[in-house]
Amino acid sequence: MSASLRSRTKAKSKTLYRRAYKILRPEAREDYAEVAVHFDLETKLSYLKAWAIPPTGPEYEVSEKEAIETALQEELYSDKRYKILRIPAVKPGSIVGYEYVQKKRPYIFEDHLWFQEEIPVRHYRFTLNLAPGWEFATYWSNYAESKPQSNSPNQVVWEMENVPAIEHEEDMPSWLAIAGRMTVKYFPRDPGLRDKSSGSWRDVGLWYSQLTADSRQATPEIQKKVAELSSGATTLLDKMQALASFLQHDVRYVAIEIGIGGDQPHPAGAVFRNRYGDCKDKATLLSTMLHEIGVESYYVLVDHRRGVVIPDVPSPYGDHVILAIRLPESVPGTNLYAIVEHPKLGRLLFFDATNPYVPLGYLSYNLQDSYGLVATPDGGELFHLPLMAPSANLLSRSAKFSLSPTGVISGDVEEVRWGEEAASSRRQLLAVQPSDRAKVVEGFLSNSVGNFALKTAMVGNLDQYNLALTLKYSFAAENYARSAGNLLIVRPRVLGQKGFMLPIEKDKKRVYPVVLSEPSLQSDDFEITLPPGYVVDELPQPTEAKCEYGSYHSQVEVNGNTLHYKRTYEIKNVTVPPQKLEAFRDFLRQINSDERQSAVLRKANN
Repeated sequence: MSASLRSRTKAKSKTLYRRAYKILRPEAREDYAEVAVHFDLETKLSYLKAWAIPPTGPEYEVSEKEAIETALQEELYSDKRYKILRIPAVKPGSIVGYEYVQKKRPYIFEDHLWFQEEIPVRHYRFTLNLAPGWEFATYWSNYAESKPQSNSPNQVVWEMENVPAIEHEEDMPSWLAIAGRMTVKYFPRDPGLRDKSSGSWRDVGLWYSQLTADSRQATPEIQKKVAELSSGATTLLDKMQALASFLQHDVRYVAIEIGIGGDQPHPAGAVFRNRYGDCKDKATLLSTMLHEIGVESYYVLVDHRRGVVIPDVPSPYGDHVILAIRLPESVPGTNLYAIVEHPKLGRLLFFDATNPYVPLGYLSYNLQDSYGLVATPDGGELFHLPLMAPSANLLSRSAKFSLSPTGVISGDVEEVRWGEEAASSRRQLLAVQPSDRAKVVEGFLSNSVGNFALKTAMVGNLDQYNLALTLKYSFAAENYARSAGNLLIVRPRVLGQKGFMLPIEKDKKRVYPVVLSEPSLQSDDFEITLPPGYVVDELPQPTEAKCEYGSYHSQVEVNGNTLHYKRTYEIKNVTVPPQKLEAFRDFLRQINSDERQSAVLRKANN
């Protein structure tokens, strides 16, 4: 791989990519006997070729004229296209390879080289050819730094041997967050020519602020809509919530990315007029509308994959844009959980206008505990995005059941969900037709009880995202309790499974952390009325389990003819490092054991 750069305003880069693989198994042909290369208005594909050396027989080539051209993006319109070249008749034992040349006019001078893959890399070589008067800097992530070699005054070479594969582990972080990466930044020696260089987070923020300087201009139509949406609001927070809800639910997510449109948002007036836009477009319009009610906000560059943005590597690299809203002093922080205090900017509320299920005050679980670059006119600053407290994501379930002498359990259940617990349920329920929403409840019940019949199911506050989501349903399940002579064996934990099991890699030490979804606080409160003529003969012991990442408590009591099961479950963090994993597994084992425990009922003597 090689790259070269030329002058400032007309600076271009030319990159030659070359790869070769040895095919060991037939299934490897699906992944490694094909190359897909992108090109667009600013990235030209000037050369493409592939070849194969079979274990027996002559070498053969596949030329660019045999490639298929297509678009793979989900955007409504994008100038990005792909050429896909397939190497035919590849047999195990073959060596296959490809090479291509891209010519680019970069918007910012840097490259990210992920040299570690899901298969071992025998040899990796990166050659950098710089034009006279240019310099470079490198940043290494997730891998020991490799020192470069200089072949000439303007050529630098890095080489690595036997780079180990990234082995798949269940519940591991994103591949991009753990793979070995070298970031290379290029810049001219003359400081006055560094308008596309980004040596610091401040530089990146200045670049993005300048790129978006003219995007947030309110039109009369926008001003009219702001007045309409805020007319019935009694507080400033109510107005903010109304504007945020409008962006989430009335402006469709549609991406039109041509040229620099992948980085630069469309003007707020165009987004409002069309009622669609991508993440940065929606952030632009919301920022413009908030300004009309006296609330300022800033773009935040993030990546939806936690761990991809690294504090030690200043870069605009990322795939998402959200807002940091500067909260006025008059706005209380109650139920606004995604706030970070800043000595100069004050209270910043982070909000994603793209996610339709997460209301103002919350942050999507995948963005929590990650990093985001807040771009202000004075430059950029990297923020550690907040991790929600467990109490911000609540699930409370209560139920009253009756148990028959034949083992049939029936009753009514009520659930209250808040925060991410509500958002994930709304996502499921709104993804299906109203007539099919009972099937969502049935899917949940099938994980806890068998041979059941759902009688009723009602959802409350489904479209009111600022309120708790409620579910009320009733069901009956046959053979829930098992008969054994004059005994009935019944599981007090009727619904819900907290103790998911982490996979145990036999004969292998865990390499990567376990990533959980989000902190959460959950409770169950079940009452089971005993069948006539039965008394409690044996009860499960209370369970108390704790670890650094969570806590769990359950107990079963008898009050007259009622069996009462109560438990609480709390997850406090989202990343469990390998060295803490065994303690977390033990915590989950205790929960699993408790969830399987049974109470024994005995038929009383007459």
